[in-house]
Amino acid sequence: MKQKIAVVGGSFTSESDISKNSAVQVSGMIDSNKFDVYTVFISHGDWMVQTQDGEIPIDKSDFSFMYKGKKITFDCVYNTIHGTPGEDGQMPGYWELLGIPYTSCGVFSGALTFNKYATKTFLRSFGVNTADAVLLRPRDEIKVSEIVKKVGLPCFVKPNNGGSSFGVSKVKTEAEMIPAIKKAFGEDSEVIIERFVKGIEVSVGVYEVKNGIHVLPITEIQTKNEFFDYQAKYEAGYSQEITPAELPEKITAACKEETAKIYKYLNCFGICRVDFIITHDGVMNFLEINTNPGMSKASIVPKQMRAEGLKESEVFASLIQHAIAMKKKA
Repeated sequence: MKQKIAVVGGSFTSESDISKNSAVQVSGMIDSNKFDVYTVFISHGDWMVQTQDGEIPIDKSDFSFMYKGKKITFDCVYNTIHGTPGEDGQMPGYWELLGIPYTSCGVFSGALTFNKYATKTFLRSFGVNTADAVLLRPRDEIKVSEIVKKVGLPCFVKPNNGGSSFGVSKVKTEAEMIPAIKKAFGEDSEVIIERFVKGIEVSVGVYEVKNGIHVLPITEIQTKNEFFDYQAKYEAGYSQEITPAELPEKITAACKEETAKIYKYLNCFGICRVDFIITHDGVMNFLEINTNPGMSKASIVPKQMRAEGLKESEVFASLIQHAIAMKKKA
């Protein structure tokens, strides 16, 4: 009998539609000869499984549903939720309580990596290079001159917890700072303001299966915009993603090694994507980690798989089998 897999997408944030698209794409790439695959969309309201007969609500007491008179339970969850509650540890905690294996970071790692400032602080303790930053909360007094003194100009203002570049601004003058902070607060209750680092932006996919940690080919990101914003990420013609990146062999090896170290430091699980700025002298500066990266055919990580000659279906099967095996060992 084939194992039943729930590919879960959606979100409680602005990333919901992007996440749903990832879930649909992943569902189509998982080998249906090996697994019975069900796509599940979550929202603040009902959680719905998509079937040929329409949407059916998930029973939140045990993450099951009734279909044609039978109760369907899942052997594993493939987590493609972007943002809250799937990427910040909340849904992993729920699946942990139910004893259901899942293919993403656990509760602590999810909560930590979803917080950009906390992740940077944590990784610095391991000697990882990352740009200076300031954290703001709603009650904090905003002193623009002091912020600029700490991080300089230009700088980046971002929601501290979030993705897909929603609410992100590149600030070039002190006059632009307050509007950018307000924009970021529109997406999150915390704002991170980060020093601009000039260099080559790269993104590196990484995952672990039974044979160990595997780092995918590096992608260099070039954009026509000020930075790799929402438009550059999701609209054609605004960016170029070069895979594999045209970097010196020594830099490529060092970047892959640093990616694997960061994955281990953060105790990650499943597919992640680590972003860096590489300066002209070859220094790697950690930007952020995405623990539930986009998984459409056009997304960076699937492109990296194909560049290495891997089949997405085989990678996903390995991740699912690894998640199930690790749950049995726990």
